[in-house]
Amino acid sequence: MTKQYAGPLSGPGAPPGHRHARSPAKRRSAYPYALYLPAAVVYVVIFLVPTVMAFYFALTRWTLFDSTFVGLDNFRDFLAEQNLRIGFQNTIFYAVATSGLKVVLGLLLGVLLTSRLRLRGFLRSVVFFPVLVSTVAVGITFSALLRPDTGLVNKVLALVGVDGPDWIGDANTALLSVALVDVWKGVGLATVIYIAGILSIPQDYYQAVAVDGGTAWHRFRHVTLPLSWPATYSVIILSFIGGLRSFDLIWTMTRGGPGFTSDTIASIIYKQYQAGFFGLSTAGNVLLFIIVTAIVVPLNHFLGKRQVAA
Repeated sequence: MTKQYAGPLSGPGAPPGHRHARSPAKRRSAYPYALYLPAAVVYVVIFLVPTVMAFYFALTRWTLFDSTFVGLDNFRDFLAEQNLRIGFQNTIFYAVATSGLKVVLGLLLGVLLTSRLRLRGFLRSVVFFPVLVSTVAVGITFSALLRPDTGLVNKVLALVGVDGPDWIGDANTALLSVALVDVWKGVGLATVIYIAGILSIPQDYYQAVAVDGGTAWHRFRHVTLPLSWPATYSVIILSFIGGLRSFDLIWTMTRGGPGFTSDTIASIIYKQYQAGFFGLSTAGNVLLFIIVTAIVVPLNHFLGKRQVAA
């Protein structure tokens, strides 16, 4: 029997062929981590550095050329803003309404556009098209369509004997009108996510339901709905974050009006910028960042646990 060598694989006592066996492996192990470097640099420059600077400038009264440290005064003044309570309520309502409608409509459209429709490809393009349009252009267009006297929406309603309201000029309908326009613009992205989720479901499940004599409702209830949960999870998180941070569509259509009835936290922050209170508005941005984080992180944890369970 040949005696096997049991000595060290590296060092002076190692066989010649094994002395440097680990060195190439160590060099190779650093290779995949080097691929992270460009993304890490972009992340630090684009996100971390501005975030740290925002936290600092929120503690100052600053202009383009000067800053004075004032501590927590900006946060106290922003929290004392008389319209902040209305803005917070509107922000939560807007986020819940838009994300909920995008989930429901996105799922229904996703089911429809994965069925055997003759014009399926064309309809997918039509549904996704509003996502590609500028938000400002959408806001300006719908502001014209929703005018009480000359708007196309009220003219169509008048043909069936309905007297349409002043959609964006009435305090009772302004925020809801903007939310519905937001859903119209964003539901295409939710639909695409659902289409991808539904197409990834193995056909074996649908065949099993068919063998058991199940109907289309049974296929949807017991296969599509539960197995498309990862898509639902993504749509909820993305839509809710977008709703909490929404500004451009609201500002384009209502500017927070009439009065302050459709103000959100983001529009209140922008009004402080317009008034020249840069430190105050920066503090508002920091508070909005904290609010979004405080809401989304637990929501993400809850939905993530349910996703694992599903």
